[in-house]
Amino acid sequence: MTLLPENYDYTDKDFESLRERTFNLISSVFPDWSDEAVANFGNILVESFAWILDVLMFYQDQQAREGRFGYVQLRKNMIALAKLIGYELPSASAATVDVLLTISNAADLAGIVTPSTTPVVVQTEEVTDPIKGELQGTVSFDLSLGETSKTFSWQHSQTQTPYVIASNGRPDQTIILPFGPFLDGTEVPSTPTQPLWTRVDSFYNSGPNSRDYRVQIDQNDRASVIFGDGNNGEIPIGNITIPYKTGGGIYGNVEPNSLKKVVGKFTDASGRQAYITATNASEAEGGGPREEVDAARVNAPESIRAINRTVAREDFEINAKKVASGGVGRALMLTSNEDPVIGENRGKLFIVPKTGGVASELLLQEVRDIITLPPPDGFPHTVTFQPEVLTAVYKTIDHWVTIWLSEGAVPSVVKANIAADLEDYYEPMLASGEPNPNVDFGYYYKDSQGDPAGAIPWDDIFDVIKHADGVRKVDRSMRLNGAAADVTINNWEFPANGLLTVINGDTAAAI
Repeated sequence: MTLLPENYDYTDKDFESLRERTFNLISSVFPDWSDEAVANFGNILVESFAWILDVLMFYQDQQAREGRFGYVQLRKNMIALAKLIGYELPSASAATVDVLLTISNAADLAGIVTPSTTPVVVQTEEVTDPIKGELQGTVSFDLSLGETSKTFSWQHSQTQTPYVIASNGRPDQTIILPFGPFLDGTEVPSTPTQPLWTRVDSFYNSGPNSRDYRVQIDQNDRASVIFGDGNNGEIPIGNITIPYKTGGGIYGNVEPNSLKKVVGKFTDASGRQAYITATNASEAEGGGPREEVDAARVNAPESIRAINRTVAREDFEINAKKVASGGVGRALMLTSNEDPVIGENRGKLFIVPKTGGVASELLLQEVRDIITLPPPDGFPHTVTFQPEVLTAVYKTIDHWVTIWLSEGAVPSVVKANIAADLEDYYEPMLASGEPNPNVDFGYYYKDSQGDPAGAIPWDDIFDVIKHADGVRKVDRSMRLNGAAADVTINNWEFPANGLLTVINGDTAAAI
């Protein structure tokens, strides 16, 4: 009898490997079964089993990957993993801007002009899916004081009908708010006899009489409000009322003069209607996306990498990005180990703002403070080490390229497409909030041995241009900073987009 050889290669889990191993097993029991190519019922069963096992092995591998920070893909699994180390994925933030409301028929009105419903919604003029937001605070005009125009703060949010549900009197009661995306921090739970509740990160320090609650946001951006068990956190009594808001995200960063439509009626004391116009003189700011899985895959482990002090080289980079303003996008710390010009017990911390460009002195001072002040305000470094905080040094890259256009393409439009794609390529941060993997400090361009390579790949930029809309072909003579070769970059430099020269290959003229 032929014995089945032992198999120690646990990566042989694809269809062909499973099929081969199954036939090896069959031959050890039925040595006369030699024809594997005939489409008989036995061979059909073997291949069916191999296919089923292939699928099951795929799911098994995916489940294993989903349990590790470095490979997790599903948001709900990332939320669960992050919870194990006390990290919460930040939800979207709401944009704000000042909106000027003007009464166009003020001469026909008198007294106090107020809205018929509150809060007052002001939105963009799109017919479908307009961007809506609410005016904050009390909205009214006192015409006796000449208030025909007035500025109010607008927030990209919508107040939902307060959610009311009876307490079940049980420990760990969880209430799922029905609408999303939940705007974090807007919930205000209360009961008739327990009006004041405090939000906490955990019930670890909560006593039996502590009116504490937690909030957990799921993968669909819906919030769960969680109460205590009677030992750690008080159990609510009676009807629980939870007002909250939804909204937030980058779409709330509307352009100037785009908020024009006021929803609802305004009337004076006599019931006469006021006609209101609205406008925002400046762009709305502060609207940020929720943290996506790619960003959390980096940020969650970093949250426990340097907890209360700054010691290792990487600690400086991690803690610099924790400034309260959130303005630091990328950071690089170099010491004498990475750059012999830097003295012993000294370091240079280079900062790239999230928006790119030169870091302001205010931002640099924030970084100095966070690596100097004691917890909870900062993460101090050792007293014998002297860091210097500097704005990043940029390596500007100019592009000269000859292209051939696709049929029907407009040369000026194609050049604009190339310029836009290059701009995206060099952005320090992606729109989703995580670092742009295309670019980094020179120190992090590594070769196969993990040493700084000192060069920005020519091929990567060539591919960006080649795949721009309207480009049919790109000449291999493309030059970066005057040479058809990789761009040399120092450890402390960060790539930046420079000039773009595009030659039409059909006409040999510049576009």
